[in-house]
Amino acid sequence: MIRRLVRKLPVRCHRTILWLVATLEYYLARLKYIIQGICKMLACMTYEGTLGEPEDFPRCEEPVWILGRKYSTLTELDELRSDVSSRLWMSYRRNFPQISNSGYTTDKGWGCMLRCGQMVVAEALSRKHLGRDWRWTPDIRDETYLRIVSLFEDNKCSTFSIHQMVQLGVDEGKEIGEWYGPNTVAQVLRKLTPFDEWNKLSIHVALDNIVIMDEIKCGCQSGSDRAWRPLILFIPLRLGLSEINPIYVNGIKKCLRMPQSLGLIGGKPNHASYFVGYMGDEVVYLDPHTTQDAGSIGTKSDEGQLELDHSYHCFNPQRLIVTLLDPSLSLCFYCGTEKEYDDLCNRIRQELVDGEKTPLFELCVTRPDYMKEDAALGATGIEMEDHHLESDDDEEFEVLQ
Repeated sequence: MIRRLVRKLPVRCHRTILWLVATLEYYLARLKYIIQGICKMLACMTYEGTLGEPEDFPRCEEPVWILGRKYSTLTELDELRSDVSSRLWMSYRRNFPQISNSGYTTDKGWGCMLRCGQMVVAEALSRKHLGRDWRWTPDIRDETYLRIVSLFEDNKCSTFSIHQMVQLGVDEGKEIGEWYGPNTVAQVLRKLTPFDEWNKLSIHVALDNIVIMDEIKCGCQSGSDRAWRPLILFIPLRLGLSEINPIYVNGIKKCLRMPQSLGLIGGKPNHASYFVGYMGDEVVYLDPHTTQDAGSIGTKSDEGQLELDHSYHCFNPQRLIVTLLDPSLSLCFYCGTEKEYDDLCNRIRQELVDGEKTPLFELCVTRPDYMKEDAALGATGIEMEDHHLESDDDEEFEVLQ
């Protein structure tokens, strides 16, 4: 349009005006690029909680749900904060023993999703051994609690350490220092459980947006007496293309209200977090993007061990508008008994499948016929996780819209 207007002016002015327009377009494009960069930087800072000390839970009429528990900020604020700070918080660590011969002595910048996976398992073990009502205090020296923490310390001998997780990823084709998605980290944790003789967990990763009830139950029953092995259920989903579809928000909230909820993990490279509840239209999360020194809490017998134990608890949970969640996420549940699992399936059926116009996922008693060929081929391994879509940030999940 500008060029058509220029043609109506005297010929001697054409070249000068067109030069001015071209110069102006260049600087406008540069200005737009700078503004977009600033906006992205501010968004990242907001997500990672680096804009200063946040207000954790404002006093209002809205209830707060944390892993199946309901709180009022008007009358139960201290209890709410105690509950959140009692969750084991895994963050970036530095100065730990080198991972293999990689040269890595910190996971800063790439280990956030691995830390989120650790938090899910740590919460499940706390439920199993300590109970949902257990609360942490700085002077606590409970042997069971200390043993749980030791499973996640940053060394090659700890069962769920980042060293073990990354080494298993290497065996499956993942490079050390490479970012893991929510689906992949769930598969890595599933393959680590046979090495944890103390807890005898059963980790199931529900693929293709389908939870198959009888297969999960069979996987949790072991021995001739079919004794129940505590279940951690991961349900990886993709709830949109570049952003989460608002139609799924209510379903996510319902999941966080269930007593079996272990929260959800999600995000994109360098932005993974562990979401443990919600308040109104905001989700509450523990942010692993804080780098702390590695070490062992031992028996908490000296000042250094006491400080290290303190570093496993978050006193400043963050909040994020739920529609800003990355659409690639994994729902997480814990069922310590078969009765709890049956109750979870009933809740999913009533609240998510029958109670939602567009369910987050399907619930089937047995494997559908169209999936039986995949089962015969054994298509459940980690090698299925890491095929990428057009963007390097995206894992290959079925897109729900």
